[in-house]
This record gives sequence, C-alpha cells and structure tokens, in this order.
Amino acid sequence: MLLNHEEVELELLKEKAIWWKQREILFISDLHFGKASHFRKSGIPIPEPIHDKDLENLSFLFENYLPSQVYFLGDLFHSDWNESWDQLMSFLDQYLEIEFFLVRGNHDILPAYNYEKAPFELLSQPVYIDNLVLSHEPLEQVEDGVLNLCGHIHPGIRMKGRGRQSLRIPCFYKTKHHLILPAFGQFTGLALLQLSQEATVFGITPSKVFPIVS
Repeated sequence: MLLNHEEVELELLKEKAIWWKQREILFISDLHFGKASHFRKSGIPIPEPIHDKDLENLSFLFENYLPSQVYFLGDLFHSDWNESWDQLMSFLDQYLEIEFFLVRGNHDILPAYNYEKAPFELLSQPVYIDNLVLSHEPLEQVEDGVLNLCGHIHPGIRMKGRGRQSLRIPCFYKTKHHLILPAFGQFTGLALLQLSQEATVFGITPSKVFPIVS
C-alpha cells in the first residue's frame, strides 16, 4: 500500500513497517524485545520463541528490502536489562551494511553504556529527514507540510462482521500531520482507535494492507 506525502512516497508493509524506497530506509516501531523475559521473572511463563518470530520478521525485511538505514521509532527493548538484550545486539551485529538508529522511547531506559556499545546510534526526538519528522510519541505540534512518523500507541481497529462477530487487527493510523505505526513486536497489545473523518486507517492482515472506510 503506497502513501504519498509531498514528494515522499512511503510503502506501508504487512510486516508492520514502512519502506521509503527513494532513500532505502525502513521505519519500525515498538519492538519491545525482551518483554517475555520480564514476564518470566514475575513468574508468568511466557515462552521465549515469541521473540524468535520478531527476529525472523526483521531478517525478512533486511534481506528482501536491503535497506541502507533502519530507524527504530522507540521502545526497541522493553525496559530493564535482561539476557534478551545480548541476543538482539548479536542479531543486529550481523548486518554491518545497515546503519541502525534508535529514536529514544519511554521504554528505552537502559544505562548509557549499553547504548554506547550497541550497533546503533541513539537519537533524541524529533529527528527530521526531508518532509518527515520522527518521534516515538506523536508530537503535539507539527509544521504544515511535514508528516510525523511515530509509534507508542500500538494502534488497532475492530472489524465487525455479521451478527456479533468481530476481529481486532493492527493498523497504520494517519491524520493530517501524523502517521502512527503499529507495534512491530509480537508480544504487544493493541489500543483500539476509532474511525473518524479526520483519520485514514489502513488495516493489516498477514497477507495485505488495506484502507478501512468508515
């Protein structure tokens, strides 16, 4: 699904990422890697393979789109350190041809030395690239002609069928100044948003991205 903004053409991917072909940049938000380990420490038996799927999805994107740069729009890792951090760093270290950047999110709270040794550059928001401005949380003020790519909310939409049937799916949620990315991580929830006259919603299934009409 292609989305045009000014002279920027963005492809909304069913893998819950955005591809900017002209600049060979991938945008990904809210991986929340390591969250399963935090639950296990609390006695909740969440299996670690849930994050293996996240790495498989990242591998697919990196190896099929061959980005020169990848911007993680916050919440790459879920809060305090656990052993999953080393697994993620080893994974990213494989892709020496890619420049990785992390726009700091509210869960990116590890001590500075962790980020200094990481294979990515830690950035404070906002980050401007052409007519785009990157952040973790949606910015309150965005200049006309500029589109804010952000995450944090984990947007989703409820699709209603016949009778009382319904299905919740992740989505890209676009307003005049914001394009909110879905959470990339498998172990994240959905914040159900409403269709409105001011927003354009693109639902995501395993096979496609499609516009949802109110």
